Amino acid sequence: MKEDYYDILGIGKNASAAEIKKAYRKKAIKYHPDKNPGDSKAEDMFKKAAEAYEVLSDPNKKARYDQYGHAAFEGGGGFGGGGMNMDDIFSQFGDIFGGAFGGGGFSGFSGFGGGGQRRVKGSNLRIRVKLTLEEIANGVEKTVKVKRKVQAEGVTYKTCDTCGGRGQVTKITNTILGRMQTAATCSACGGSGQIIDKRPSDADAHGLKISEETVSINIPAGVEDGMQLKVPNKGNEAPGDGIPGDLLVAIETEEHETLKREGDNLHYDLYISYSDAVLGTSKEIDTVGGKVRIKLEAGIQSGKILRLRGKGISSLNGYGSGDLLVHVNVWTPQELNKEQREFFERMQEHENFVPNPARSDKSFFEKVKDMFS
Repeated sequence: MKEDYYDILGIGKNASAAEIKKAYRKKAIKYHPDKNPGDSKAEDMFKKAAEAYEVLSDPNKKARYDQYGHAAFEGGGGFGGGGMNMDDIFSQFGDIFGGAFGGGGFSGFSGFGGGGQRRVKGSNLRIRVKLTLEEIANGVEKTVKVKRKVQAEGVTYKTCDTCGGRGQVTKITNTILGRMQTAATCSACGGSGQIIDKRPSDADAHGLKISEETVSINIPAGVEDGMQLKVPNKGNEAPGDGIPGDLLVAIETEEHETLKREGDNLHYDLYISYSDAVLGTSKEIDTVGGKVRIKLEAGIQSGKILRLRGKGISSLNGYGSGDLLVHVNVWTPQELNKEQREFFERMQEHENFVPNPARSDKSFFEKVKDMFS
């Protein structure tokens, strides 16, 4: 079972953004590979801290984690937060370490040279995917076409003249305290230590060109409107041996004609005639799995809620499915002919037509309470 992200960083759930960042920096410095060479346990803790920070530092991911726990980032398609490697950590969070390791340099690990050379990460791409309620209920694999930047064929690189391949430049400043030396990422090569030597005519200044690619996105059941999935390495590529960015997929749900979603439960308004309510009947209704027929007993009251268990949305955390709540509404005729009016006038004072709710009949507020319990 995965450790709690708050426990990993040693903070409470009410920690502010600044406290989360401070806690992560403390853990990252403590378990940094430069301070713990060859220590696999320290490396594992370093990765765990980065994974926890990636989720808790993002308000949307943090909200989903607080609600669903680790299950919010499972189920294929990959929500952000799982399986980070060292390149991801240093490229995304390297600035948080500040000057703790030679101005941001990470010597001899995962492609980070002793002089501070780092692997540049390509930019992320964002798209929206519309899903029907049926697709959300069951999960679906979507295929989309994405235009992304990829390295053009024939591009060659050479050592950066500005930093000499180190990826960073050193600056010495005279202060009242003496001479101070600082290091910063090389602006000429972006920290990669390489610049373009030759490139074809169809490539941009970074040796990249636009290419259309078909990407499959595995969307788990139970996602909600506004959620964001991450498809690793399907964003724009980076120059040289850099790391591709990610494809971020925002979920957008299409409104269903008859079903309304509330969490994992669905609601359906069923309107029946006065005659159907008195005599009883059966009706065909919509569900996310297709149409089903339900039986209505004679004398059913308006406002009755019928619960079809397991006919709702599959839970994102894998704990079964929600229910379909059928709200029975008895439709009162607004126009009557003479014969109909005379009938109801005769029945108006009849004992069968006088409201006489039993103790077992729940009030509206009790029904609402039961629905949410």
